[in-house]
Formats: sequence, structure tokens, C-alpha cells
Amino acid sequence: MYKVGHFLEKDKAKLIAFMQAHPFAVLIGANDNVPSATQVPFQVKIVDDEIRLIGHVMKKTDHHQAFLANENVLVLFQGAHAYVSASVYENPASASTWNYSSVQARGTVKLLDDAGTRKAIEDLTDHYEGTHSPASFHQMSDEYIAQHLMAIVGVEITVTELEGVFKLSQNHSERNKTRIVDYLLQRKDVQANKVAEQMKKGM
Repeated sequence: MYKVGHFLEKDKAKLIAFMQAHPFAVLIGANDNVPSATQVPFQVKIVDDEIRLIGHVMKKTDHHQAFLANENVLVLFQGAHAYVSASVYENPASASTWNYSSVQARGTVKLLDDAGTRKAIEDLTDHYEGTHSPASFHQMSDEYIAQHLMAIVGVEITVTELEGVFKLSQNHSERNKTRIVDYLLQRKDVQANKVAEQMKKGM
């Protein structure tokens, strides 16, 4: 991670809130020094003052085998990002850059049993569907659920280290930051607009 003082976010509550707002993260493991990665929708929970990440992965994949062989994992949560052209700086003869927000969570992974996997899927489904949706968990038949659960396994990660970088031009003058925000808002780019809104909150 790009650890520069201007950009490091050390407020644990803000890092947790960021993960909860960007739950579709990249889960990375390694087997015999060969890395494997997959995208996972996580539930971010606080249990006895520990951060737990609950999700599920497909069985018989390279990442599943990595988690069986090595419990140490890294989870990458990513927010909005955007190119920032130095052309808008007071001194444009400077390096352009990229603004972004990212949180890395290191921890140990535990593969859940059938009951734990079923609970993980139920909680995730009901979180996004609600209990009254025709696609809520309880609307599915037990036969259908059992059939699909055979192909997946729940994962529970206990976070041991949390780091965040919110690189939002904090090292620039107020005049430059205002120019950068205006530049990002003028672009027809959802990501750029979101970065601009993040910058405005910190100005």
C-alpha cells in the first residue's frame, strides 16, 4: 500500500464505514507462493470488538485451494478513483496523478461448515432483498438451496491488520484543490464526480 502521511486514514470507524459502503471486494490468498484472487460480496461485522468479514466462494477453484493451504489472506476494498490532470494546477508543469480511496484488510480465513455457509447466504440475500421480496431467502425451496450449497463454501475472515489510503489531493493548496474539484465535476464520469464529492467533504 502507498503509505504517505498526507493520504493515510487511521480512523478505524471511517475504515469500517468505507468497507461497509464498498462490500464487493477482492479476496487474495496464496498456495505455495502462487497468488489467487476472486471478487466476493462481504458482510462486514463487528464481533467482540473484532472485525469479521463474511462471504462465500466456489469450491474446487484455485482460490478455494489457496484458503485450504494457507489461512493468511488479504482483502482489498476499493472506492471511486479518477485521473487528475496537472493542467488544472496553478503550476501545470507538474506531474499528473490519480486520486482514489482504498482499504486493505489482512487477516486469517476460516472455511465454514454447511450450517455456517447456509447462514452466510441467508444473511447476504436478506440484506439486499429484504424479507418481503419474492427473491428473499425463505422463498427458495430447501431442495434448491441444498443443491446450490454443494458448490460453495462460506468464509469468515478475522481481520488482524487494517490500513486505508484516501488519496484526495490533501498535499495541494486550497486553490489547487478547488480547481481539481471543478475539473472532476465537469467530466462526464461517475467515478470522477464521486471523487470530487469526497474531496469537497474534506475541504
